[in-house]
Amino acid sequence: MSYPQQGQGQPYQQQQQQAYQGGYSPAPAQQQQQAVARGVGANMKRRNPVGAWLGLPMITLGVYGLVWMFKVHNELHNYDRRIDDAATGALLSMIFGFVTLGIWPLVVWCKLGGRIAQAQRAAGLPATCSGGMGFLLGILGFGVLYYQIQINKVVDRYGDTPAGQQVSLVA
Repeated sequence: MSYPQQGQGQPYQQQQQQAYQGGYSPAPAQQQQQAVARGVGANMKRRNPVGAWLGLPMITLGVYGLVWMFKVHNELHNYDRRIDDAATGALLSMIFGFVTLGIWPLVVWCKLGGRIAQAQRAAGLPATCSGGMGFLLGILGFGVLYYQIQINKVVDRYGDTPAGQQVSLVA
């Protein structure tokens, strides 16, 4: 065991260890609690939940439901690239879901809730969207309404930022 040399006490050794471990002392607690941007993405479009759920599907005889499903998946991917691009698969599941007796569309429908929850976390919001709740409300016919309200929470977090505009992601 060696003793510290003259002028090289504990403070000098701690400085050396800090420099070796990364250099700087931790930020004050006040600065650590602030949200730090982790990436960027394109803001999503804010839609009227009742219009997406009831109005436009009635006017277009159900075709808007397919368009909504494709656009929502595409916008979620453009918002956060960590969310996989499932827009084409979601559309195909709605069109050809009868082949699997409706199982494939139900799986895609439940996964949409997880993707929306991931987008909510990326926006710095608590993840309030649930695939299970979306599944239950989807069976009752209120799934689009529920999911669009949850997506609008992410859009509203950025205020008046237009759709497609670059926004920062927190998590």
